[in-house]
Amino acid sequence: MDIRLEDNEFEVLRRALTMFLSDLRMEISNTEKYELRESLKADEAAIKAILTKLGGVPEHLVA
Repeated sequence: MDIRLEDNEFEVLRRALTMFLSDLRMEISNTEKYELRESLKADEAAIKAILTKLGGVPEHLVA
C-alpha cells in the first residue's frame, strides 16, 4: 500500500506516532495482564517499524 502525504502531514504523522509510542511504553510497564502486555508489545514493534520507515525512531524511544 502506498500513501502520499504532504510534508506537513508527514511530520504530523511522525509526531503523533512518536507521542503514541511514548504513551504505549508507559501503558506496557503498567499492565499486569500477560496477554494484554504481549499484545501491546506487538503494537509497539509495529509502530517502531513504521517510524523506521518514516525516518527513524527517536533515540529516547529506542530500547
